Amino acid sequence: MVSEGKISSLEDIFQQGLKISEPEIVRALLPDVSSEVIDVSRVQKMSDAGRISSFRAIVAVGNGNGWFGVGEGKAKDRLAAIDRGTSSALLKIIPVNRGCGSPECTDKSNHSVPFKTAGKSGSVTVELLPAARGVGLVAGPAMKKLLQLAGLRDVYVRTYGSTRTLSSLANAVYDAFVKSHGLSV
Repeated sequence: MVSEGKISSLEDIFQQGLKISEPEIVRALLPDVSSEVIDVSRVQKMSDAGRISSFRAIVAVGNGNGWFGVGEGKAKDRLAAIDRGTSSALLKIIPVNRGCGSPECTDKSNHSVPFKTAGKSGSVTVELLPAARGVGLVAGPAMKKLLQLAGLRDVYVRTYGSTRTLSSLANAVYDAFVKSHGLSV
């Protein structure tokens, strides 16, 4: 439908409730999308022949203007795992609800979250709270990368649980953005 010209933007896909089946669709409709490798770790599984090692990569994608996705990829090679994670994140990209829900803020531009929202993944719970213009991203360094990819500039963040687990942290942020739309993952 994209190559035929029936769909010209990602907003059309989400308004019609269609599923993105190829990462090239997102790359074509959103050319300024960038990716950030959140975590790459070595994982192993036991088989009859012994331990089999591979890499697991957590990748976040966004355009810094309201689109965000998180994906995971596994492969025997580090770069292949990152590529698979990027493709997975592009397939799961969603629009981010932006606005200004802070009572102290006078302008109503899209620099923060419109209301308090929370997301959970594993033991990690993330709460995103609206902040006034100029406050900045009040969060840790890993969380700042994720929120900047989503296009947020002023947000207070509360985290609970084992936030050193970067995969759970990234998925909790993604869950918060999904819940702000009233959708289920």
